[in-house]
Amino acid sequence: MKLRELADRLGCRLEGDGDVEIVRVAGIQNAQPGDLTFLANPKYESALPRTRASAVLLREDAPPAPCAMLRTPDPYLAFARAVALFAPAWRPAPGVHAQAAVAPDAHIGRNVSIGAFVVVGDGVTIGDNTVIFPNVTIGPGARIGSDCVVHSNVAIRERVAIGNRVILQNGVVVGADGYGFVRRGDGTHEKIPQIADVVIEDDVELGANTTVDRPAVGETRIRSGTKIDNLVQIGHGVSVGRNVLLAAQVGIAGSTDIEDDVIFGGQVGVGGHLTIGRGSVAVGQSGITHSLPPGSMVAGYPAIESGTWRKASVLFKRLPELKRRIEELEARLSALGVPPAGSGESSE
Repeated sequence: MKLRELADRLGCRLEGDGDVEIVRVAGIQNAQPGDLTFLANPKYESALPRTRASAVLLREDAPPAPCAMLRTPDPYLAFARAVALFAPAWRPAPGVHAQAAVAPDAHIGRNVSIGAFVVVGDGVTIGDNTVIFPNVTIGPGARIGSDCVVHSNVAIRERVAIGNRVILQNGVVVGADGYGFVRRGDGTHEKIPQIADVVIEDDVELGANTTVDRPAVGETRIRSGTKIDNLVQIGHGVSVGRNVLLAAQVGIAGSTDIEDDVIFGGQVGVGGHLTIGRGSVAVGQSGITHSLPPGSMVAGYPAIESGTWRKASVLFKRLPELKRRIEELEARLSALGVPPAGSGESSE
């Protein structure tokens, strides 16, 4: 693609030769002639003068590059769109594979692709242009919208509702039973039937082996625009807001409300029956044991304000030294006849 055409399609301001041919997108340190690269993080600015790329995406105020430049307010967003332009456009051909099992009363939209060994249950609805890759199981009464991509080995349980343009990566399970049990008098546990709804709204992506559980009552809902990484557990009755970002191995216990625009780093754990306010951020491996007001930034376990956590964490490695010094001071005070603090003795 000519760089001039690429600039037009990305909405960037071109500086340099617009007739340069671009064949792929690459990182700034590995780019070769014919590549488009990008500079979004200032820490890579030192690599800019040495790049061999034919063109670079960068901010309006970034220093000049030794090649053609595409200036834009958001180079990373432009990079994402450039990758999409150069990505292979392959998709399976529409139609139902001969080795798929589709219930007679399932409603299949136009241009849908259903792969081998897919099972589509009674009363299922699948919208136009959706792709179902091999080995997917879709339970009775489930609804899947248009333009979705469901990768291999996904399980969509009975009556689950999935919106439009949803992507489910390999191994996702939506609608499995929530973890609900009641202790009997003899110490054994009786299962609480998990029969309520699970709703995945439009433009959601669920990463590989992520699970979204079904509650006994009410619903589990993930709202539009939310992006969830691999190996994330969404407990029964959880509400996840719009445009939320959850990194790998996040776990959210039942009946918690995650409001819009929340961001959790990897391995964040959230207790049950909490509310996490809009726009809150939890640093990776935080353990959230209490509700958070909107705009919180927390870290550590139990999670506290992230600045306070950073200051406290600096002291952790010094605790043995501080303990030794305190013991030495107590010994010197004792030698002077001063009783230890908290002993109840008086020096008077």
